[in-house]
Amino acid sequence: MGPTQELVDAIYRERVLCARRTPIELKLRAGGDLFEEVCQRMADGLRDENPGADEATIQDLLRRRLALVRRLEYPAR
Repeated sequence: MGPTQELVDAIYRERVLCARRTPIELKLRAGGDLFEEVCQRMADGLRDENPGADEATIQDLLRRRLALVRRLEYPAR
């Protein structure tokens, strides 16, 4: 038997209240940390896909991948 809807709602409500109490500086830092972590994971994937590539090549591929993601998310820009 899974959690009740009341429990799910209470947990969600507590997460929202906690997020509202979090200072903006921490939210901004968390966003930057998350972006860095995602970039690291993407770079790791690129290293797996390109085993002979040097670090400069990986960074170039990562920049291209990020540019592609931006174009896909914001096609009119």
